[in-house]
Amino acid sequence: MTANFLKTFRQPIIFAVLLFITFMPSTSYAARFSGAYLLYVCSSDGTGRELVEGGHGVCQSYIAGIVDYHTLIKSLGTAPSVDFCLSKDVTMNELQRIVVNYLRLNRSQHEDFIAAPAIGLALHNVYPCQ
Repeated sequence: MTANFLKTFRQPIIFAVLLFITFMPSTSYAARFSGAYLLYVCSSDGTGRELVEGGHGVCQSYIAGIVDYHTLIKSLGTAPSVDFCLSKDVTMNELQRIVVNYLRLNRSQHEDFIAAPAIGLALHNVYPCQ
């Protein structure tokens, strides 16, 4: 049965694999979030409105991804180099505010670099582990 399956579907399978390889992203999209870009997406104007429509959702999702990854690393018994311990009642709005403030204060260090480490450092400053 396997031989018949391969004979019948060989060309469509090869075509699908070639399409996947052709259109597969060559770099990580997460790595494209620089500190400057994250600051822009997370920021608000003077009236509290997003600078980018839907930006706060993107910002908070990115931050949540870093927090989730940090939690995973800790659960595997690997100590992160920059550790933070969030309280159970912290909100995503609060985390966003912390990250934006940190990025504004440390713009020159993080604007051209991947944003992920800046999040860890920002949260470590406010929520260090005991």
